[in-house]
Amino acid sequence: MFLAVFAALSLITVPLVGGRIERLAHLGLRWKPVIFGALALQVVIITLLPGGNPGLHRVLHLVSYALAAGFLVVNRRIPGMLLIAIGAACNVIAIVANNGIMPASAGALRAAGQMPTTGAFLNSGLLAHPHLLFLGDVFAIPRGVPLNNVFSIGDVCIALGAAVMIHTVSGSKLMAWRRRAAAGQATPAPTH
Repeated sequence: MFLAVFAALSLITVPLVGGRIERLAHLGLRWKPVIFGALALQVVIITLLPGGNPGLHRVLHLVSYALAAGFLVVNRRIPGMLLIAIGAACNVIAIVANNGIMPASAGALRAAGQMPTTGAFLNSGLLAHPHLLFLGDVFAIPRGVPLNNVFSIGDVCIALGAAVMIHTVSGSKLMAWRRRAAAGQATPAPTH
């Protein structure tokens, strides 16, 4: 939810800083069905059918990240994709190190008002002996704030990468320095 809200905020701010949202229609993303398949898998195992077979859910969770990785590789030249890939890699490392579950800190879960559920697949949860907890869900949107939840440093990188992509492609003034730098690199130096 953190990522969806951050992406929505990035889109909302585009016209406020001189960008044009309609430019995103010409982004030219490749392998769109693959990323939608990855997102659909996550929605099914986390939201729609969390009470299924935990082992199968863990495998499907990792498959969703493998699909997302393929999408990121074929779209790697799009601004912001490298940051998104770094964030996704951080999340995958934490999930793989913890047998298919994103570790969460007790403090973050408490702050977000998240109670562990039993008998359901845990996308993120309190583990007895977590590995690489610093890559896990250690940040929280506190209870009482709309859409309260826990999130990771990887999620922050993904959100920032999405914002870079949205604002760069839309021509936002926030990313004008990026366009100037790219134009400077593309222009050959004069010879004397």
